Amino acid sequence: MNKLLGYIFTPLHYLFFGLTLCIFHPVQWISFKIGGIEAHKKSVDLMNLFLVGTYFIMGTRIKFRNEFASSLERPVIFIANHQSMYDIPPLIWFLRRYHAKFISKIELTRGIPGISINLKYGGGANIDRKDSKQAVSEILKLSGRMKDNNWSAVIFPEGTRSRNGKLKDFAVGGVATLLKKCPQALIVPVAIQGSWKFVRFGTFPLSFGEKMSWTVLEPIEKSEKSLEEIVLEAENAIRDIVEDRQIK
Repeated sequence: MNKLLGYIFTPLHYLFFGLTLCIFHPVQWISFKIGGIEAHKKSVDLMNLFLVGTYFIMGTRIKFRNEFASSLERPVIFIANHQSMYDIPPLIWFLRRYHAKFISKIELTRGIPGISINLKYGGGANIDRKDSKQAVSEILKLSGRMKDNNWSAVIFPEGTRSRNGKLKDFAVGGVATLLKKCPQALIVPVAIQGSWKFVRFGTFPLSFGEKMSWTVLEPIEKSEKSLEEIVLEAENAIRDIVEDRQIK
């Protein structure tokens, strides 16, 4: 039934998803030119609210839980598992108060309405995966902006998306680079569930009626822990949620 209804509603979802990106492309450009990066951010936040709204066309049920990070007043590195591109709009919208920036492939900065302009002007890190020197430089620049502006970042340490919901081992490198110029940042794990099921049949049809959740877990203070221990603690906290529990 998920697949059958997906054939019916996926075109409608893509229509409104694409229209949202196209409409907010000039809105972002105007906002940036008139009001700078703060106005641009508000337009991006609003765009992602509308993008999340298109999930409901597919009968998707969404939950976002944030019991631990609501009063943080310092930069945060949100460490999350990664299941599909549909992970990202809810993260941008629900974490908007933290000015959370992303590390993205440089190829995405060209040719995608609404998304490419955000990556060019939004203040994140756009990296060339074939050029490690450029990638490290870009992440260090983001780290500096986090420190100077009290911004935060979202990082997916698995490196690639999980196609079946099972976590891959987390890499330390990206987190280590972000901490170099922003050592005061707090590590906060985020467990994502159900996103992979939305695209389990591929890009067409999308799966109708899935449940998705984003759960912000307890922050991890660095104290005397090594970076490897911190990232492993975040990985294990996320694994407990993603692999051992069901979405309620």
